[in-house]
Amino acid sequence: MGIREDLVRAEDEGWGEFWPLAASLSREHLVQDGYYSDWSVKDLLAHVGSWQAEASTMLERIRMGTYEPWTAEEDPINRAWWEIWREVDLDAVLAHLHSSRARMLEEWSWMPEDRLEREAVSWFEESGPSHYREHLTRLQTWASELAGR
Repeated sequence: MGIREDLVRAEDEGWGEFWPLAASLSREHLVQDGYYSDWSVKDLLAHVGSWQAEASTMLERIRMGTYEPWTAEEDPINRAWWEIWREVDLDAVLAHLHSSRARMLEEWSWMPEDRLEREAVSWFEESGPSHYREHLTRLQTWASELAGR
């Protein structure tokens, strides 16, 4: 197996842990702050979807040969996305998450072998499998806290 297949498998396994846990929460719990002090799980899902949407754009640029290295700082971007998505309806956030993931996977599948370079691998891995792992422990803890209430 090559890097493409290995990362698709890692993404699928990560999603298989991350999404069912989030989906097991009630709508009330999804919008309740506490995942982080001012974040709900809905905010987390918008965050993950936003990074997947950004990865899709970057992967498309790599595929098309128009990519320029990304130089923005993550914290201000995360804050701006949080502010944008904060008041958006849960169903719209879920649509954003699922469509962004599908688009990221689609772009990854279309990537020519000769473009599967460090930048492409990094965008896919960091916005998918690594990102799920980064948030999974806190999501598990928060889901347990919610279940204990």
